[in-house]
Amino acid sequence: MGAGIALMCLQAGHTVIVYDTFDGVKERCAGFLDIHITKAVEKGKFPQARLEEFWQHYRFTTALADLSSCEVVIEAIIEDRAAKQALLQALEERVSEHAILASNTSSIPITALASVLRHPRRCVGMHFFNPAHLMKLVEVIRGVQTAPEVVDAVVKLAHQLGKTPVNANDVPGFIVNRVARSFYLESMRLVEEGAVSVKQTDDILCAAGFKMGPFELVDLIGIDTNYAVTLSVWEQYFREPRFAPSLLQKQYVDAGLCGRKSGEGFYKYRQ
Repeated sequence: MGAGIALMCLQAGHTVIVYDTFDGVKERCAGFLDIHITKAVEKGKFPQARLEEFWQHYRFTTALADLSSCEVVIEAIIEDRAAKQALLQALEERVSEHAILASNTSSIPITALASVLRHPRRCVGMHFFNPAHLMKLVEVIRGVQTAPEVVDAVVKLAHQLGKTPVNANDVPGFIVNRVARSFYLESMRLVEEGAVSVKQTDDILCAAGFKMGPFELVDLIGIDTNYAVTLSVWEQYFREPRFAPSLLQKQYVDAGLCGRKSGEGFYKYRQ
């Protein structure tokens, strides 16, 4: 998600700094950007002369202090409230008081994330969809204390990136993940009950007009990520039964079969 967001920002003419501390991310991110920027140039979307310009406006860092000059920071880390709050607090210590802190959270309330900040007015939700560089929709979520001008700035940024921003209420799952719970969970319950197979379910829903079936889509997103979002929405709705996680999700996560990124999920990808 981070690499996809970085790609869009570079293509829109912004200077981009990608921060991460995990091994191998620097190389993977650079490889991703190189492939997609080169393709864009080959397709004539950008002149060849801009190829070098893109790289002049990009850098990777493992030091949070290097983000001090950023006007907008978009976090896209693990879907965990405490981890996101800790990062946002650390960022607030390093960026200017006018910098916008945007979260790519799928389901955690922006009001809750902003509650640990000295200046919660600067915190806003900017939720992209996977793959971020292809999907047009961006949910812009205003927390209870988010300043209107911050929302306006993020909506403007989304338009600059070629996206379609929609204003979403700060409720569990916002718009898409609130609606999508039924798409995933009802499908998983049918498979758990032995009514249909994973492949049959995907085929049926694709035949009904969906671009991807629920299991294929969960594999793309990451079963672990989808499970985390499901848990988050379920807890926030006071454990409403219809939002309860699926045993199928937990089993695959426990087995380390998280989808495309692990080489196997509901489908196998190693080959």
